[in-house]
This record gives sequence, structure tokens and C-alpha cells, in this order.
Amino acid sequence: MIMEICNTDYTILIVDDVEANVLLLNILLSKAGYKTLCAHNGKEALEIIEKQMPDLVLLDIMMPVMDGHEVAAKLREMPNTFELPIIFLSALNSPDDIVKGFKYGAADYVSKPFNKDELLIRVRHQLILISAKRTIETQKEELHKTIEARDKLYSVIAHDLRSPIGSIRMVMNALSLNVPKEHLDEDMYELMMMGNRLAEESFVLLDNLLKWTKSQTGRLNTVFQDHVDVLSLIKGEIELSEVVAELKKITIILEGRTSAKARIDQDMIKTVLRNLMSNAIKFSKQGSEVRVIITENIANVEISVIDKGEGISKENQEKLFNAATHFTSFGTENEEGSGLGLLLCKEFVARNGGNIWFKSELKKGSTFSFDIPIQR
Repeated sequence: MIMEICNTDYTILIVDDVEANVLLLNILLSKAGYKTLCAHNGKEALEIIEKQMPDLVLLDIMMPVMDGHEVAAKLREMPNTFELPIIFLSALNSPDDIVKGFKYGAADYVSKPFNKDELLIRVRHQLILISAKRTIETQKEELHKTIEARDKLYSVIAHDLRSPIGSIRMVMNALSLNVPKEHLDEDMYELMMMGNRLAEESFVLLDNLLKWTKSQTGRLNTVFQDHVDVLSLIKGEIELSEVVAELKKITIILEGRTSAKARIDQDMIKTVLRNLMSNAIKFSKQGSEVRVIITENIANVEISVIDKGEGISKENQEKLFNAATHFTSFGTENEEGSGLGLLLCKEFVARNGGNIWFKSELKKGSTFSFDIPIQR
């Protein structure tokens, strides 16, 4: 598809010491709809450019006072004219002359006597390139503004939303665990449990969103800590997840032990564990179990989170860990997810030198596993 431009939007500077050539070019370009400026030597051309910047220069080479090569050299030395396109228009048409013209910064080269149709096509080609470049620059500016607006929104979310939502989450957790069911009527109890679930979902979603945004914009650094006690880290995340599990009367069982130490970003691995256990709880039925199994081998510690929930269909299994397909589904009590959790898990495990994988069967449950290298 040929890009369309409006000829009347462009100004072309004609530089030639022969008046007849200037008149001919002026008539030809004016008929085509272009605005024109005229100069009869290089010095005059530079003076005109200083006062009124053209979009393109048609430049003769052999001229008194200052020849075309000198003009081109001076234009390439100045920041505001460095990219001003130049078409040399000259009777010097040997291969060496043409190469010399390009060395001085020509965008194109037309030999005299010229064919008017060829000249107009070459002029139009250069102006199309200019138009395309200006469009790109405009789009870059708009993109920059969009990024600034996004970053501003990110800052508001990070600082003004995360803290109050985190506080609401803590309050709702405390109420759900400490207010006996018999002290409330059935409707109020259900509202309290719903509020707790929504607070938890909102906090996890917000936390995942913030981390995913950071990772995709290159602002999330991996901060490794040496000799992290893997078992203590896992136990800590299980304790936090038990608060949510208790709402569905789900028991989290830890199996296996390890004395391994690892060089990891603790926050990232905690996020992985939190998301995997959150998913297991979400897709498990009331009163069921979620198992966390630790296996240690020579090089790695493997952690598996197992549920006996709904499982994942073969079709949807192919969509997991894929940002392009964006798969999410509802839990057993209509808990809603964003699909970001597993994407974060995949990236964070990879950043810590490990792998993540899963197996799942409909109506029988899922097992999500990942490993991290042991630090010797």
C-alpha cells in the first residue's frame, strides 16, 4: 500500500546557479502542488534555510561562491539540518561522482538533463519517507505520554490502594476466624465470609498485578539472598495460606522435610508458593485437603502443591503459563482469578534458576510442582 501525502504540506528548496533551471524546476514543482523556495548559490541557500526550514533540498553541485558538496557538508554539521533530505541534481553523473554525492549525505541523486516524471517520483519518495518518520515521531510521543500515564496510575495503585486493601484483608480475616458463627444470624455470617473472600481475592489480584506490571516494564529486580532456609520459608507461607483455607475448612498438610539452603529471591518464591496454594484452595471443595510435598535430591529442592479439586481440561492445560491465551476460571465457590498468578510463577521460578510444571485430570485434581537449586 502506497502512503498518501498532501503535496501542499511540503516546501522544497531549489538551489541552482542557472536561472533557467531554477525557473523550470519551480514551474514543475509548483504544478505538482509543492511550495517552493529558490536560491542561486550555496551561501544564499544556507541563509534561506536559516530563516525558513524546507522539507527537502534539490541541490546543484557545480555552483559559484559555494558548491553543492560544501552546502551538504555544512548542513550535516548542524543539528537542526542534520537529517534534512538532499537530492543532488547535477550533470556530474559518473559512478565516482554519484558515490561522492552520497558520501556528502545525499538521500538521492538525479542526473542532468533530468526526466521530469523521474524527478517528481524521486521527490515524492523522499517526502513519503519524511511523512512516515514524522508519523513515527508523533506515535512515539503519544506512546511516551501513555507510558507516563500508566506509570502514574501504577504509582497510585501501589501506594494508595495496596495498603488499605491489605488492612481490610487483615480485618476481615480476623473477624472470620474470631467471631463465632452462632453469634451471627445466617445472612450476616454469609456476608462476613463473602467479604473476607472478596478482600483476599482483591489483595492477591492487586499484588499480582503490581508485580506483573513491574516485571513487564523491566522494573522488577531479582534480589538474591544467600543460604535461605527453604523449609522455614515454605512453613511461613503455609501458615499464611491456612487463614484462607480455614474459610473453606480445608486442611493444608506438609509432607517431607529438607535442610537445604538456597540462593533465591525470597519475595519471588513466596509469591510462587502463595499463588500455587491459593489456586489449590480456590479449586478445592469444602472440607478437603491440600498437600504440600517437599522432595530433595542432589541438586534441587522440589516443591509440589496437590489438590483434589476440579482439575483442568486438556484444552485449557495448553493455555496455562501463556500470556497470549490468558486463561482463568472460577473456583468451587465462584472465587475469581485474573490468570496472572501462574504467569508470575513461571517467570519468578525461572528467575531463580528453577523449572515449573504440572499435571492435572478433570474431576480428580491438579499437581503443580517447581524446583529451585540447592546452595552448597
